[in-house]
Amino acid sequence: MRRILHRESYSSRAGAAGLAAGLVIVLCVYALLESAVRVVGQPPWLIDPGTAAQRIIALPQGIPPLLLGASGGVIAMVGLFFLLNAVFPGRRARHLLQDPRVAVVVDDEVIASALARRARTAAGVSQEQVMVVVSKRLVVVNVRPTSGVRVSGDAISAAVREELAQMSPWPMPEVRVNLATSGVIGA
Repeated sequence: MRRILHRESYSSRAGAAGLAAGLVIVLCVYALLESAVRVVGQPPWLIDPGTAAQRIIALPQGIPPLLLGASGGVIAMVGLFFLLNAVFPGRRARHLLQDPRVAVVVDDEVIASALARRARTAAGVSQEQVMVVVSKRLVVVNVRPTSGVRVSGDAISAAVREELAQMSPWPMPEVRVNLATSGVIGA
């Protein structure tokens, strides 16, 4: 059960691994074809492998500094992408709900919708006046009240916390309520 829940709440790294493998395969196939063309005695397609190796060994010579810096930056960004993808876990926008009998995995959008409905009821405003964003550790409730009507941020916060307590998502996010300073006219 634990393995299934982990698989549903964290994304796979198969895409990045497949991309890295694809790049290595393309480079190896190209080097193989260039070597085969050289063995047959034909002119190289792009660059002779021996010439390429010599240019890599004497790399700073003959290359403009701007091109060298730009290619180094691109290579560094690609390397950083693969490094960060390998080091950090890919978390999906989902929470686990506590249930002793079954495994329940819920998208953060579903939780945000339920919390928005609860906040809208507590504030007495329309659907367009409430926006909820749910992340792993934080729920942000943005409310634009109707002009001239007082809205209690504490009441909204208590209602959202109560709804979260009934759902009991794991990990339990904190709640932050933001009331807009300007109201909506005639909502």
